[in-house]
Amino acid sequence: MNMSGGFTVPGCAAAALFAFLTYRFIFWPAFFSPLARIPNAHWSVPFSRFWILRIRFSHRENRTLYATHRRLGPVVRVGPGELSIDDVDCVRTVYQGGFEKTSWYSVFDNYGAVCMFSARPSAEHSARKRLISNVYSKSYIQSSPAASAQGHAILSEKLLPILEQSTRETQLPHGIDIYSVFMAATMDFIAGYIFGLRNGTDFIGDEAYREHFLELYRARNGYGHYDQEMPQFTKFCRKIGVPFCPKWVDAANKELGEWCLRLCDQITGSPDTLDNEPRDEPVVWQSVVSGLRKDEATKGKDSLLYPAVSNFRLSVASELFDHVLAGQETAALALTYLAWRLSQSPELQEKLRAELLGLTPNLRQHPDGRIAMPDPKQLDSLPLLHAVLTETLRLHAPIPGPQPRQTPEKGCHLGSYYVPGGVRVAALAYTLHRDERVFPDAEKWDHTRWLPGNSTEEEKKLRNRQLWAFGSGGRMCIGSNFAMNEMKLMIAAIYSNYTSYIVDDDGVANQSDGYTSRPANEQLYLRFEKVVE
Repeated sequence: MNMSGGFTVPGCAAAALFAFLTYRFIFWPAFFSPLARIPNAHWSVPFSRFWILRIRFSHRENRTLYATHRRLGPVVRVGPGELSIDDVDCVRTVYQGGFEKTSWYSVFDNYGAVCMFSARPSAEHSARKRLISNVYSKSYIQSSPAASAQGHAILSEKLLPILEQSTRETQLPHGIDIYSVFMAATMDFIAGYIFGLRNGTDFIGDEAYREHFLELYRARNGYGHYDQEMPQFTKFCRKIGVPFCPKWVDAANKELGEWCLRLCDQITGSPDTLDNEPRDEPVVWQSVVSGLRKDEATKGKDSLLYPAVSNFRLSVASELFDHVLAGQETAALALTYLAWRLSQSPELQEKLRAELLGLTPNLRQHPDGRIAMPDPKQLDSLPLLHAVLTETLRLHAPIPGPQPRQTPEKGCHLGSYYVPGGVRVAALAYTLHRDERVFPDAEKWDHTRWLPGNSTEEEKKLRNRQLWAFGSGGRMCIGSNFAMNEMKLMIAAIYSNYTSYIVDDDGVANQSDGYTSRPANEQLYLRFEKVVE
C-alpha cells in the first residue's frame, strides 16, 4: 500500500500469489478435487504425503491400512494423489484393466536396465513377458524333462540328505534352521531352472556362502524406501554427497549384482550350453536370449525391446537377476511358514503323509536313498497339500504389501468414486486376505476352509477371487506356477519321509510388515525324525 492509502502493484501481486497458492494447495485438494469425496486416512493427506511416508518408513503400512480400511471403507485416500483399495471389484478394474506401473518400480532396474517386472508401459511389459511366459506356464513345467530332472537331483542329492544328516548329528540338539535351508533350496531350484544345475548354485551344499548371501539380504532390508518413494530427491542428495543409504547397503547390492552377472557371463561363455543333459538345460536363460535375438531379427529398431537388444548383456542379466531373487525369497518364506504350521500338529502331518504316500509313484525314500518323482499333475491335485499351502499363502503372504499402479489419463471409476488420471492406487494382499466376510476368523490359520466339500460354490468362488498371493491380471507373478510346483515337491519330499517338531520358533509369529514379510529373527529351528515304516 502506498502513502495515499492505495495498493501497490507488488503488494497486489503478492496477495494474488498467496490466494492462488492457498487455493491450489489447501482448498482445491481438500474440497474441490475429485479425490475430496474419498475418505481421508488422516486429516493431512489431502495436503501432504508425510503421513503415508512416515507409516512406510516405520514399517507399519500393512497393518495401518488394514485398520484404516476397516474404519473407512474399501477406497481410502492416503496422500494428495494416492489411494489404497480393498475391494475385489476395484482390484479387477485396476489390475485386470492394464493400469500401468509407477516410478516406484524403477528401483528394480537392475544394472540400470529395465526388466519385465520394472517395465512401466503395459505394451513393453507384454513384449517382455512373451519371451518367457511359455516356460513358466503350468503345462510346460509339468511336462518339462529339465524341471523334473532338476527337481529330482535337488531333492534326492541335496535336500533330503541334509535333513537325514540332521537326524544323526548329536551336535545339533537345537535342530536345524529350516528357514536357511529353504532359502538355499529355493535358490537352487530357481537358479537351476534359469541356468541349468551345472551352471546354477549349490546353496544347500555350500552353507558358508549361503549364510553370507543371507547377510547381504539382511544388510539391504529396509533401505529401499527413499529410492522408491522419493527417487528424484534421493538421486539429487546422492549427487551432492548426502546419501540416505549407508555404504554397506550399496556394497551389498553391488555384490549381489556382480554375483548374478558372473552366473550370466559363465553360461554365455560355455561352449556346450545347449548340449546338456535335461538337468543342465538353462530353460529360462535360453528362452530370454533366443527371444531377444528373434525379436531383433524380425523387428530391428522398430521393436519395443530394441533398448534391451542394444544393451544385450546387462538386459539379460537384469531380467534373470529379478527372477533369481524373487523366485528364491518368496517361496522360501512360504515354505518356512508352512513347515512351522505343520510342526504344530503331528496329527495333521500324519494326514498329509497318508495323502502323499497315495501317489503312484510317491516320494518315499528307498533304503538306498533313491526316490521316484511323482506325476506333477497328480501332485498338484492333492487336496490336503493344496489346502495347507494355500492357507499359508493367505495368512503368511510373502509379499503382503501394496502393488502400486497409476490411473489412466482419461481417469476411471473405483466403486462410486471418479478418480482422475495420474493417481497412484494400490491394493495389498494383507488386507484382501483378512476380509472377514470372505475368510471368517481371518487371523486363524485354518486349512480346512480350502478343502473340497467344506463350503458352497459361491463361497469357494469368493475365496479364490480374493486370494492375492501372486497378484492378478496381466502383470501377476509370472513365476506362480513354478513356485507352486517347487513348494509342493519340497513339502511332499519332506513329509513323505520325516516328522518335524518345533525347537525354537522365537520371532516367527511376528511377521515383519512391509512389501515382503519375513520372520522377525529370520530363523526357524525344527527337529526332524525319520518316519519308520
